[in-house]
Amino acid sequence: MTAVTDHTDHADRPDQHGEDRLENASSEEVTSENDLPGDTSSDDEDEGASEGNGEAEQNPGDSEPSEEEPPGNAPSGDVHARAERQEAGHAPLERREAGHARVKAEAPSARAEGGPAWDDGLIARRVSETANAQAAPVVEPKPAVQAPPAPLAYDGPLRSRLDALRELVGLSRTRLDSRTLAEAGRVLDEAAARRRLSGQHTVVAIAGATGSGKSQLFNALAGVAISETGVRRPTTAAPIACSWSDGAATLIDRLGIPGRLRRRPLQSAEAEAQLRGLVLVDLPDHDSAAVQHREQVDRILALVDAVIWVVDPEKYADAIIHERYLRPMAGHAEVMFVVLNQVDRLPGEAADQVLDDLRRLLDEDGIALGEYGEPGATVLALSALTGDGVGELRESLGQFVAERGAAARRISADLAAATAQLRPVYATGRRAGLSEEARDEFAARLADAVGAVAAGDAAERAWRRNANRACGTPWLRLWRWYEDRREPPTGRLTVRAPEDEEATARQRVEQAVRTVADRAAYGLPAPWAQAVREAAVRGAQGLPEALDEMAARATAPVGRPPRPGWWPAAVFAQASMTILQVIGGLWLLGQIIGITSPNLGVPVLLMVTGIIGGPAVEWSSRMAARGPARRYGLEAERRLRGAAAGCGRARVLDPVAAELLRYREVREQYVRATGAAAPVG
Repeated sequence: MTAVTDHTDHADRPDQHGEDRLENASSEEVTSENDLPGDTSSDDEDEGASEGNGEAEQNPGDSEPSEEEPPGNAPSGDVHARAERQEAGHAPLERREAGHARVKAEAPSARAEGGPAWDDGLIARRVSETANAQAAPVVEPKPAVQAPPAPLAYDGPLRSRLDALRELVGLSRTRLDSRTLAEAGRVLDEAAARRRLSGQHTVVAIAGATGSGKSQLFNALAGVAISETGVRRPTTAAPIACSWSDGAATLIDRLGIPGRLRRRPLQSAEAEAQLRGLVLVDLPDHDSAAVQHREQVDRILALVDAVIWVVDPEKYADAIIHERYLRPMAGHAEVMFVVLNQVDRLPGEAADQVLDDLRRLLDEDGIALGEYGEPGATVLALSALTGDGVGELRESLGQFVAERGAAARRISADLAAATAQLRPVYATGRRAGLSEEARDEFAARLADAVGAVAAGDAAERAWRRNANRACGTPWLRLWRWYEDRREPPTGRLTVRAPEDEEATARQRVEQAVRTVADRAAYGLPAPWAQAVREAAVRGAQGLPEALDEMAARATAPVGRPPRPGWWPAAVFAQASMTILQVIGGLWLLGQIIGITSPNLGVPVLLMVTGIIGGPAVEWSSRMAARGPARRYGLEAERRLRGAAAGCGRARVLDPVAAELLRYREVREQYVRATGAAAPVG
């Protein structure tokens, strides 16, 4: 809304040449409509000012003489000169000169009040009722080109949180769907976009329900009727921006507000000093019947630095504003004003009672109230119609804007809301991971699947068999060989078919993989638990075949089992016993034949010694071979278990561990993004 004071010289004595004193008959404020042009360059300011003075330039080609009076600040000499040109048929030129003269007369008075020369052509000018006439025409210098405002700067903790969220989104794109990460991505984009823009301005939106009086409050803060008010609903059809200082064009462009809906407030040195840097936006009604109005409200509320919620005594408890806006934005309390408007309609102490009830509702919504020096929302009661309480709001708003911290606090609140929304996919409150016990159990299941215990027993039996062959009596080995040859195949245990063994081994492997996947996924959020299970299933493909190949290599015979150091002595003792038996037998045979003299004692003693000593040596060797045989079997079992565990680790445990490591990384980034000092459960 541009307020322009029209100073027209109504002096009826044009013959007083050189007289500088002017009479101002009346002053009239001209209020522009909502569709007035927006920001214009400073070079077009004179033309815009001349357009606001009536219809002086509507028909520049008209050659008929004009009956307009000369402007109030024009010298009398110029009046006579223009009268002569008018008589000569130069009315259009006179009209243009009149417009330029009026602008030149108004510019000094505007600067006299301490306000800088605006450059957008839509300036609500406030000039004094009397203007000091100058003997010579006043030349208004063009304003110097202003440097662009400094961009917004975030502090270290906020930058660290944003970097952590960016890293978190990058690590999670392959594990989470785009809809889950959409809000976090939006916060990062908006934070980057806001950081590139002015840090000296604070964008505050005025939002409210139909009939709450937000446009009236908007006009009261601006000091001039900018936004249309009335009984027709909805009155505000499009957002209107009002800026108290230069350099906010890019911020308003970000909101998508066209130039024709950008205004300047009433020029005042006090208001300029108090609200410098403020960009106020009047929004359409959030409960409007027009869908596009509600969409504009939601879009702009996501972009502004702060918001003033205007409620009235009738709708302050409306469920729409509490459930749709206030409760979801409870974390944005530090950048929120809640204003109870129209308190002039409440009698007596009713205003205090309604204000207390409003505070109660805000507390139920989870909104922290900024009372007793604590950070939170500012709650005020005022009347935009009578002006009661507007000064207090203007003072609070001025302090809020002067801090230059609203944009960072808004980004911090958006970041907190985004991380809270992501909490279910990053934290469950339970301990997650794969314990050593679970790893050992998985290795044991794979060892059972490949028959590690049976392989160890077979190796132990092979050791003992080798010991029996080396240290046993030849007669006993001959007897065992004979028994093995003559024993029929019937009556033996049924040998399991290779197909059954393979099927059983595959089932054991699959069961082992499912078990370890469930143990690893326990305590993880659903997306990461699913990723762990998928990694385990991918690794299990081809695992049974790999285990079979590995077992075949591990159990392949590599020669005879190693022999301990006492084996040669046992073999020598067994051979000696056999030789004694042979010598004793031959001696007895020679006595029977008569070759040797009869002497039964010595040959019988030799034979008895050989017969008893042979089994004794064999039994002793068998007892002595138990320990080495057991150790040999355990070593074979250990090798097979290690080979099976290595195969399972490479194919299943390592991919699962990689997923768990990725989850720990993203969880650390999530903790950084939340800004929590303690680990998030």
